Amino acid sequence: MATYILLPGAGTDTWYWHLLEAELRGRGQDVVAVDLPCDDDTAGLAEYTDTAVGAIGDRTDLIVVAHSFGGFTAPLVCDRVPVDLLVLLQAQIPAPGESPGEWWGNTGYEQARREQDERDGRDPDDNIALFHHNTPPGLAAQAQEHARPQSATPFMKPWPLAAWPDVPTRFLLPRDDRFFPAAYMRGIVRERLGITPDEMPGDHCPMLGHPRELADRLEAYRTEA
Repeated sequence: MATYILLPGAGTDTWYWHLLEAELRGRGQDVVAVDLPCDDDTAGLAEYTDTAVGAIGDRTDLIVVAHSFGGFTAPLVCDRVPVDLLVLLQAQIPAPGESPGEWWGNTGYEQARREQDERDGRDPDDNIALFHHNTPPGLAAQAQEHARPQSATPFMKPWPLAAWPDVPTRFLLPRDDRFFPAAYMRGIVRERLGITPDEMPGDHCPMLGHPRELADRLEAYRTEA
């Protein structure tokens, strides 16, 4: 039995993982959805990592799945505990010495988003259209209720690792994402990890819109690892 460690993106809680968690448990795996202290202004990436490591406890056979901003914490967890596989789910990929706040400018995010918004013709105030347009409407509405304040603290300090941890890494890209456009993310993955991302349907939160397919993908990675 493997243990999936699920690390959330910014300003979210463990609810976002509930459908995927059920799918993975139904396949006989253990699951730990980590509740990071996103609304705590005293907590930076070090505290996020401590929280995740504490939630792992003495579990073994670990597969870490990191979503969005969770990509900054996941490698730090892999540097602390033995991990069999790291799966980046549309996650930010840090460079050594780069703060999360610098990531956006360093990767050309503003232009990529502007071009995507122009293609979509999206109302800039419509967060559902940005994050959850490929999610069932009822779940998309519930997701808005589970948004949490996100402290700026973890965005301030440089990412502390000198290199990516020595752990097998896969990147899974939901190709319909409007928040992190697909072409933009493909380039970052190739440049920073030197791999080609795998792709699936879905918006920025495929764990809500496509939990079964996501579980299938993760289980396929597990058996290949």
